[in-house]
Amino acid sequence: MAFRLTAALLAFTLPGLALAGIQTEEVTYEHDGEEMTGYLAYPDSDGPHPGVLVVHEWWGHNEYARDRAEQLAREGYAAFALDMYGSGKKADHPSEAGEFAGQIRGNRDLLLGRFTAAHDWLKDHDATADQALAALGYCFGGTVVLEAARAGMDLALVSSFHGALVTDHPAGAGDVKAEILVFNGAADPMVPPEQVADFREEMDNAEATYTFVDFSGVVHSFTNPGADEIAEKFDMPVGYDERADRDSWKHLLSALERM
Repeated sequence: MAFRLTAALLAFTLPGLALAGIQTEEVTYEHDGEEMTGYLAYPDSDGPHPGVLVVHEWWGHNEYARDRAEQLAREGYAAFALDMYGSGKKADHPSEAGEFAGQIRGNRDLLLGRFTAAHDWLKDHDATADQALAALGYCFGGTVVLEAARAGMDLALVSSFHGALVTDHPAGAGDVKAEILVFNGAADPMVPPEQVADFREEMDNAEATYTFVDFSGVVHSFTNPGADEIAEKFDMPVGYDERADRDSWKHLLSALERM
């Protein structure tokens, strides 16, 4: 399926800021008339660098996504924490986050359009020099990057961390061009075993190259150190797991080296 997308690129809103061996820039860009806020982090050295898109959790474009972009920059990547909701649109409560995320998940054209706007912005940037990009996402962001892979987007690698695996648009044979990594908590009630089984069957039928890592006893949001506080505040089945966070990150970095 083809989608007609428009993305007008706007100038940087802030000059580059040096942080311990990396440069960071807050930027604005546009998709279909809506302003989006992104955050670029890249090594403080001559490029170009391999590019990675970072898609936020259902809370919106926040410090957690930016921190992950900075981590990637320190590993040698030009990382762009993109915006799926629109400038300044962040949730403080699960009900609001669910509403924001549902509006995007329920409109595949919009989901792919906003992702593509950020993809094209980073690919056109001097820091990456038109190289094939990778994309990773957390929770809601994992859903986004998997949909981009199902749509056959030009991505070298896609990685989902504790993201939902269901879709209304399963990939067909040959559709998926990217290598896929999925990191999942085996005790996550938001991703039940039947969802995992359906995803594996879908990827097998699509003849995709994929790796699925299930962390025993681990629940949702296991990479986010703030998950325990969220669990207590909102009585949600989420929690941080240091081992799963560390091991999934190491696995991701090893896969990125193959780009």
